[in-house]
Amino acid sequence: MHTNYMLFLLFFSVAPWRPVVGLEIHAQINSNSKIFSGSQVQFIAPPNSLVSFFDASLPGTLPVLNRRCVEAAVMTGLALSCSINKKSLFDRKHYFYADLPAGYQITQQRLPIAVNGNLSYTFCVGAKQSQLVTKNVRIKRIQLEQDSGKSLHNDARSQTLIDLNRAGVGLMEVVMEPDMCCGVEAAAAVRELQLILQTLGSSQAIMAEGQLRVDANVSVHHPGEPYGVRTEVKNINSLRFLAKAVDYEIQRQIEELENGGTILNETRTFDYKLGCTIPMRDKEGKQDYRFMPEPNLPPLILYDAKSLPANIGDQQVVNIDWIQERLPDLPSVKRVRLVEQYGILPEHSFTLLNEDGLMEFFEDVVRETQMNPKKVIGWVISELLGHLKQYDLTVKESPVNSLSLADLLNLLERRVISSSAAKQVLKELCKGEGKTPLQMVKEKQLELIQNQSELDQICQAVMERHQEEVMEIKAGNRKVLNKLIGLVQRATERRADPILVKQILEKKLSQ
Repeated sequence: MHTNYMLFLLFFSVAPWRPVVGLEIHAQINSNSKIFSGSQVQFIAPPNSLVSFFDASLPGTLPVLNRRCVEAAVMTGLALSCSINKKSLFDRKHYFYADLPAGYQITQQRLPIAVNGNLSYTFCVGAKQSQLVTKNVRIKRIQLEQDSGKSLHNDARSQTLIDLNRAGVGLMEVVMEPDMCCGVEAAAAVRELQLILQTLGSSQAIMAEGQLRVDANVSVHHPGEPYGVRTEVKNINSLRFLAKAVDYEIQRQIEELENGGTILNETRTFDYKLGCTIPMRDKEGKQDYRFMPEPNLPPLILYDAKSLPANIGDQQVVNIDWIQERLPDLPSVKRVRLVEQYGILPEHSFTLLNEDGLMEFFEDVVRETQMNPKKVIGWVISELLGHLKQYDLTVKESPVNSLSLADLLNLLERRVISSSAAKQVLKELCKGEGKTPLQMVKEKQLELIQNQSELDQICQAVMERHQEEVMEIKAGNRKVLNKLIGLVQRATERRADPILVKQILEKKLSQ
């Protein structure tokens, strides 16, 4: 995908089109209860088992704002360098929601909780993924709102059933300015936001569970001209699909315009099976949501240390400064620490954070092994992660725990086994048979031959069988020495220490 990014930039550097991408991201707030009611929030529960009277919009019920949702939004805004509005307002957005009984959504249209932020994101490009590109996207606003329920379509019975368990769950809508130009950038920005939300704990942000949903606004235009008509690709729930949907939509719009067509202001959806976007509904007529102030919720007032009223503690109000002081280290800070502390490459620090649980796994291995962290990172990323991806496993599902990998690397570091033997043992460990690395080494007789006289005899025999190579080395062609070392390795089934073999051969060749 990232190699395509370079081709993408090359194409648009000579093509007469400039793509523009903006994002609207809905993140489910990590809270035990909903934003305006006491109903429990749970991913899997029997349909309509988590619905209060307010969620069902029974007459006479009133919203009560969840403090936790406010704190999560403030925390997210601070992490994204936003200005936090000490006064924000709630509004009703009227729309036909089949799965929101009130017929409107409580949101923040006029004055949201946070504005004018910034997100820096980085991604790897190039054939070897070794070139880092860092970009920024402006955050226009973060607003609090409630989620709608879920429509369950039963085609066999021609029915649509409504599950209101999700109705009223707290959301943060993060609106990004149109500062991106392709799918790779959009996916990288959302991934960085996802890591920030998970670090803060303000959202679990699991896309597969609908906790992070992305709407992409895409348009193309000629340089120097106003932005073109945009389309909105709704409810994308995968980073891979987001990149594909955006790139497809850009290409579709360019082809449409170059063929003399026009772009409709419409809502589209991404069909991952077909790999294309398809129309849902047009937006040519201006949507009239009939926004009005929410009469049952007063203005949301926040404080900082200077404006905090006397004799009121942090538990009675939401204190912006109190939250700021408790912000954890963000992913960007963690990456810098990893590079400085362990001497690893910057691109490796991105891999460690992008794979859930991999940073902790790596640091656990480093603590338990004598091997240099620069070598450990190769085993963790190239070898272990490669095996896990081959079997479609996450780090947390790994059959090899950090202690087992550390034990294996210690055997390698103490030159009990060779690197090729270590890879063979790792492959066996991935089968999850419960054996220790040392047990596998013993069973398969993979220990390096430490007996110098035995190695001396093997080296002598190899030299006698390959007199032509010996003569070349003595004539000055030192590269042929590697061939002799390889022949000794083959003769010992790779149980010979290559360093020791080299020393023995050199000594014999100098005689």
